Parts: sequence; C-alpha cells; structure tokens
Amino acid sequence: MAAATRFVLNNVSDFPDALTSCLVKLPFVLAVAVGIVESGLVSSLVQKLKTEKEDIQELILDTLTGCLRVEAFEALATGSVAILKEKLRDPSRAIRCKAAQVLMAISVPLEGKNMVFKENVFPDLVTLLEDEDAEVRANAAGAIMNSAVTTQGKYAAINAEAIEYLLPLIHDDKSKVRLYAIKALTMLSEAPEGRTTLLKHVPEFRKQLKDSSETVQRAAQIAIQKRIGNEARHFLIKMNLISSPKKSWSPKDTSVMG
Repeated sequence: MAAATRFVLNNVSDFPDALTSCLVKLPFVLAVAVGIVESGLVSSLVQKLKTEKEDIQELILDTLTGCLRVEAFEALATGSVAILKEKLRDPSRAIRCKAAQVLMAISVPLEGKNMVFKENVFPDLVTLLEDEDAEVRANAAGAIMNSAVTTQGKYAAINAEAIEYLLPLIHDDKSKVRLYAIKALTMLSEAPEGRTTLLKHVPEFRKQLKDSSETVQRAAQIAIQKRIGNEARHFLIKMNLISSPKKSWSPKDTSVMG
C-alpha cells in the first residue's frame, strides 16, 4: 500500500478527480493514516501544497488533517507551518478554512505550538477571525486556542489583538465559533494582561450561560468560574449554578488568580 500511495502522490495531477478524491479520503481511516505516516509520505503531501492546483490542495489539506491525528512530527520537520501560514491568506475560502484546520491539529503537540509561535502565525489567525465564512472563523479560533497554551503563545496572541477580535465571536451565530472563541479567551485569561482585559467583559460571558448549546454553556461557566475572577464566581453561586464552598473563597484558591 505504501508503494502504491507514494506513486499516486508523485503523479497526483495525472489521475482522475475521482481517484484522487478516493486517495485523499483514505487517511480518515486510522489504519491508512498510520500507514502514510509510517511510510514517510507526509513530507510529500506538504510539498505538494506548493505546486498543485486548488482542488488538489484542498484534498491534500484534508489528508494532512487526518495524518496529524496520528503524528505531527514529520509535518513539523518539513516546514509545514510556514507553508500553511501562506495558505491562510489564500483567496480561496476552502483553502483558508482547511489550512486553519490543519494548523489547529498541528498545534496540539508542544512542538507544534512552538512552531506556530516561531513562524509568527498569530496575526494571520487573528485576521481570519473576521472572515465571512463561519467555518474559517471557527478553525482560526481553534488554532489560537491550541497554540496559546504556552506562555509565549499567550502573549503572541494578545499582542496580535486576539482578545479584541475573539470577544465578538462569543455571540456568533455558529455554536462551534462561540465554543472555540470562549475556550481561546479562557486560555488567554491565564496571562495577567488577558485576565485584566477580560474582567471588563464578564457580563458577555454571563449571557452565554443560557446559550442554546450545552457545550457552550459549560465553556462559559469554566471561563467565569476558573479564569476570570472572584466577582464572576460569586455571580454563579448567587444563581445556584455552582455550589458555595465550605470555607470563604479568596483569589488564592484559584491558581490562575494567585
């Protein structure tokens, strides 16, 4: 299978669309994704993004997302983040969307988070938070959410004005956008500067406690209870959304607020 896959990758433009589509959808089967990764074919996929036509690029990006669920190190070693950064600026909505999705996957391991920081991808991700397409906005917020786990990532996102562009998205029409925006803001609130800014917007998070999506509700509760501050925690207790602690609560009880 590895030899056949390698042959098709090397001659991808010569194959009918149906065959190419079939090939690229295979990685979503875990065993095939593992086979591609173990055969060292991920680097070939990454390089193809530079030369293939738009529809093939879309399929390659889908394939990379599947492979990155298995292993990200080969993709990182082939300069994929720099290539994906360029794709975030592509005029094609589909390319932008899928590139952001791959970046969300590649930034799960620490090495990926560090590479996103090194390649200064945050400004491009922040720009996509205003994209007309909801799926693009969701994937961009998700990539920021994953990449901002590290301290350097948090400050890079904050300096790129991510908070200002994420805040409107907690009221987005698409629940996936709302969820990732809230989670990304929760991550940025771990930095003192981020928490100071977000304390002013506690009422916006409160509104999402009644969101139509239970997942978004839980994310908003976590953002208020564990990240944003004392005043917000007391609000949740008053509304019987969380139980009152046996002892008097103080900021020292929450590591982020310490």
